[in-house]
Amino acid sequence: MAVEIKKDIFWVGVIDWEIRNFHGYITPNGSTYNSYLIKDKENVLIDTAKDYMFNELINGISNVINPKDIDYVVVNHVEKDHSGCVDKIVEISGATVITNEKGKENLSYYYDIKGWDFTVVDTGDEISIGKRTLKFIKTPMLHWPDNMLTYCKEDKILFSNDAFGQHIASSERFDYEIGDEIFEHAKEYFANILMPYKMLISDVINSVKKLDIELICPSHGIIWKEYTNEIIGKYFDWANNKMENKAVIAYDTMYNSTKKIAHAIAEGLIDSGVKVKLYRISETPMNIIMREILDAKYVLIGSPTLNRNVYPEVGKFLSYMECIRPIDKIGVAFGSYGWMECATEKIKRVFENLGFEIVDDECLTVRFVPKEENLKKCYEFGHKLADM
Repeated sequence: MAVEIKKDIFWVGVIDWEIRNFHGYITPNGSTYNSYLIKDKENVLIDTAKDYMFNELINGISNVINPKDIDYVVVNHVEKDHSGCVDKIVEISGATVITNEKGKENLSYYYDIKGWDFTVVDTGDEISIGKRTLKFIKTPMLHWPDNMLTYCKEDKILFSNDAFGQHIASSERFDYEIGDEIFEHAKEYFANILMPYKMLISDVINSVKKLDIELICPSHGIIWKEYTNEIIGKYFDWANNKMENKAVIAYDTMYNSTKKIAHAIAEGLIDSGVKVKLYRISETPMNIIMREILDAKYVLIGSPTLNRNVYPEVGKFLSYMECIRPIDKIGVAFGSYGWMECATEKIKRVFENLGFEIVDDECLTVRFVPKEENLKKCYEFGHKLADM
């Protein structure tokens, strides 16, 4: 499949309709591995796809040119969902690989690169391919050390690789064909892929803002055309930790005691004007919860005590949250217990590791089953929390 996105510039990627787990990231909407072909005096392929999708990639390229006529392959990122076919492309075409120094190093760990021709670029370097000029901007740790952006000056296209991406399989190729829901997909992607590195993103966004951009072409999801300014603005807000007056309550429960506490606190928050998102962890993909934590002011985690620890699904989520590293949140731990309360202490240790401001109250731990007076105090706690 090939879609012309500007004159002589084509999307030749692969749609992965079936994928539902992307290295732990639950993808109910599938994904895409976007590859772009620029037809010019020298033909350039920007990024590839997973290795087992080589035939689909080649079919797309073949709709535009003979794959043997590829002169350059730009590797913006070495992770194998983007570089998985680069070895076969080089074998077919003898193309020169354009990447940065770290990209070349990492490619050598994945492939036998002896005999490959490389052009190693740095931030600000430019390469003329005929009527067009490609400019490169390194973006280390967004989200690998080898990441970079490629900018086509004449067509005002930013090939952004993982930045501005979304996990969505779609026959549509542009943002306006999807509508506003695309921002939720982009937010979820940012929260689960880029949040650990968001302190680095502001500088990247400032560099991007200096470019004249008509299209942003990521390596996952749809192409940004109508909403380029909006998504750049949202990335800036997310990177700078702009928060809503919102609480995310995530819990699990054995006999509904912790659930009752969660709902009582939620009611108090809602009645105080706080937006609330409430999730049972065992029934919700972790990436959905993290999407909402991204711009939440309050994070409340609840668990019953089980064998002097948190409930297993809560433990899994806490481990995931520590990896994603949200910052500057107000944290609340709550739960029920039988004869020894341990769960909330485990939760608070994670909050401490993340630098959260921890708010505690004796009403937040209940022995066995909460009574009406317990739930009333939890409701009142929600009111008090909303004033912080």
